[in-house]
Amino acid sequence: MTRAIRKSSLPAPAAPRRPHSFTVHGVTTVDDYAWLKDKNWQEVLRDPSVLNADIRGYLEAENDYTDSLLGHTAGLQKTLVAEMRGRIKEDDSSVPAPDGPYAYLRKFREGGQHEMFGRTPRDGGAIEIVLDGDQLAANHEYFKFGGARHSPDHRFEAWSADIKGSEYFTIRVRDWKTGTDLVEDMVEETDGAVVWATDCKSFFYVKLDDNHRPMQVWRHRLGTAQADDVLVYEEHDPGWFTHLHESSTGRFGVIAGGDHETSEQRLIDLANPDARPRLVAARETGVQYSVADRSSELFILTNADGAIDFKIVSAPLASPERANWRDLIPHREGVYVIDIELYAGHLVRLERANALPAIVIRDLSNGGEHAIAFDEAAYSLDTMGGYEFDTTNLRFAYSSMTTPSEVYDYAMASRTRILRKRQEIPSGHNPADYVTTRIMASSHDGAGVPVSILHRRDLRRDGKAPLLLYGYGSYGMAMPASFPPTGYRWSTAALFTPSRISEAARTRAGAGISTANATRRPTPSTISRLPPAR
Repeated sequence: MTRAIRKSSLPAPAAPRRPHSFTVHGVTTVDDYAWLKDKNWQEVLRDPSVLNADIRGYLEAENDYTDSLLGHTAGLQKTLVAEMRGRIKEDDSSVPAPDGPYAYLRKFREGGQHEMFGRTPRDGGAIEIVLDGDQLAANHEYFKFGGARHSPDHRFEAWSADIKGSEYFTIRVRDWKTGTDLVEDMVEETDGAVVWATDCKSFFYVKLDDNHRPMQVWRHRLGTAQADDVLVYEEHDPGWFTHLHESSTGRFGVIAGGDHETSEQRLIDLANPDARPRLVAARETGVQYSVADRSSELFILTNADGAIDFKIVSAPLASPERANWRDLIPHREGVYVIDIELYAGHLVRLERANALPAIVIRDLSNGGEHAIAFDEAAYSLDTMGGYEFDTTNLRFAYSSMTTPSEVYDYAMASRTRILRKRQEIPSGHNPADYVTTRIMASSHDGAGVPVSILHRRDLRRDGKAPLLLYGYGSYGMAMPASFPPTGYRWSTAALFTPSRISEAARTRAGAGISTANATRRPTPSTISRLPPAR
């Protein structure tokens, strides 16, 4: 079969050698294939049609070769796609997230490729769609949403998209009432994110530089040209990246800068958009932090003072520099604080110990804490944020290797939960047919490595069942014991016959146990009221 394929395929293209030498730090290197990087690559990102003809010709030859080699699998590819789509509820939607008189959502149609953004009245009713991704993509070979954010007065929807595959996102502003974009308000070459000023007359965004790095924060005033926009902040360290999000209360825009080891944040007063951003704490090599605000106080997630698994400190908003940081949740070795969410009366932290996540809720009026309880031996958790700060409701997502994703609303005061959504698997799935267990395996140095085990309930325990062991761990990225989005990650349910077992090892380099065992921890998650579900 392999020989027949090779005979019928095109000859493999060979890129010609065109020696190019360059010297860095006194070392001269000869690169035979440097010509494959277009000298005008920045311009190519903006307009792919200007790609050098020789490079384009070679890439097209590679594509033609691939098609000739794999063309006979076209039918199989369609079969696999159909099988995967059969495990996805295509006409799906997110749980509406309340904000004032409305609840905002994302929605998909059957057979569609892109999401729709919409809203309903807060207490339920007809869905109003403001952005239809399939319609917006109809006249483009490529289309990708960058994001969407409604204005505080609910009149406008700032949205962004990339239509060239360059990851330069253009921001537009749509009027909810008319369903059309404002003519003058088109902002180009951004990372796609938007933070509105309180008066809804302007918004902030991050502009990408010529090297495609997010280095500048700008303010755009509605009804004006981008050429009139105001530079708010510029990062001068080429190794750093700059991002923008809303603070917990929505009072501030947070300029979050950093690299893999160090971070620094500034606050934009959204009620006074002309004011200069305020520095929270000056950058210190190796110190990472992210902030959430409440009244006259900041809550800060940080690894300062050797807190390798992170701790939570508080500081006065008026003087938030390092000297005024005070421990609120001290560092606990082996308990990795992943993220925090702050509300008017509660502090929520998502943490992980021995590869098992937990959501812990702290009552800020008395310091009392409780964790949400779950029955399964291994599972995945994620907090989902929201638009509203003054609420006692927490939305979170739960799944396990046997249980499809579930979305809950949890009343933090009464400690009760309501199931808002359960992932549907159209091709069928019965969690009761499977069992998840957890064991600790000893590594070569004696450290315990948690291993989650999945098998059918009717497994014959005779020691003969084949085992698929899967694991990943690097860059502080953990592998949760979650239910795959498209059903089981393997393409056929036959893998889970009564005679087969799957295991997933939570390796130490993935920070599944503790960051003390990992090579490094990524920059802290941004803390935002904008829910990922939207």
